Amino acid sequence: MMAMPRICSSIVSAPHYVHLLAPWITNETRNRHSVIFEMPTKSREWLCQHIVEDAPDAIIFADREGRIQLWNSGAEAIFGYRAEEVLGHTLDLIIPENLRARHWEGYREAMKTGVTRYGRELLAVPAIRKDGTRISLEFSILLVRDDGGALLGPVAIIRDVTARWQREKAIKQQLAALEARGTRVEPPPDRK
Repeated sequence: MMAMPRICSSIVSAPHYVHLLAPWITNETRNRHSVIFEMPTKSREWLCQHIVEDAPDAIIFADREGRIQLWNSGAEAIFGYRAEEVLGHTLDLIIPENLRARHWEGYREAMKTGVTRYGRELLAVPAIRKDGTRISLEFSILLVRDDGGALLGPVAIIRDVTARWQREKAIKQQLAALEARGTRVEPPPDRK
């Protein structure tokens, strides 16, 4: 198993730090905040480790074979598994059975080519918690490489969007019911 500080440094080091943890930050903002990249290595490693460990979003790193090597406290909260329950196991623990073949096809392709489109695009998928509850997730992927450029595996930054998805579904159902009764539904006025 890989040492967590090594993975943490890969996840949060420049330029990946800005892309992964704050994709909305512009180059101008990055330049104004470049002090984070000039920290002594030991301080930066400490900072990186705490960002990864304490993030409320799930941060999961899997090796090239899809075995979980890093599972932060956000992953514990979202999925209900403690780190020691999942380390060394495959991602099948959280992937719905009907989606596993498709997942592994894409995973193998990313490991073979070293490319994923989900570094910049959010992927929205269902997942399963330890208790069997189905949840809705959005996440992005970063392919982690060693100093020589060899692909080590992907890290996923994952957010549980189940509550938002359920609200949107309820609104759509209400609109459909109103339209079925012949009630005209006007969009809200544009607020500027």
